[in-house]
Amino acid sequence: MTPQPRLAIAEVAPDAYRAMLGLEACLQAGPLPAALRELVRLRASQLNGCAYCTELHSRGARELGLAGEKLFGVAVWRAAPYFSEAERAALALTDAVTRLGEQGVPDAVWRQAALHFDEPALAALLMTIVTINAWNRIAVATGLAPAPLG
Repeated sequence: MTPQPRLAIAEVAPDAYRAMLGLEACLQAGPLPAALRELVRLRASQLNGCAYCTELHSRGARELGLAGEKLFGVAVWRAAPYFSEAERAALALTDAVTRLGEQGVPDAVWRQAALHFDEPALAALLMTIVTINAWNRIAVATGLAPAPLG
């Protein structure tokens, strides 16, 4: 069953929507590789149950040439052998920030990410995670869904 759209957020709040697009433009021009951005966006979208963004970022990762096994493995990245240590650190940070609870982001997770990313890249990684979480919440709340197959 496909949810019915509840609100055309881009039309009702165009300035806020453009601001979100501005964040995306900054991240696209930043130091993180596009493939890593797509993996992070895909993982957060899976955790948040956002079908629209999961489809969007799976497609984006495929267009960048990421192997299907790697994309399928994002859901079980800890057990899948397809990821570099830097990608694992980014995915662990994605999990921690997306599932943010009373404990916050564990120091060990942050330190591992900081081993693989310099400060500008770490800041871009954090902003990528924060931004996709915002997009997921917008899409889920407004009932945005991918187009049916076929």
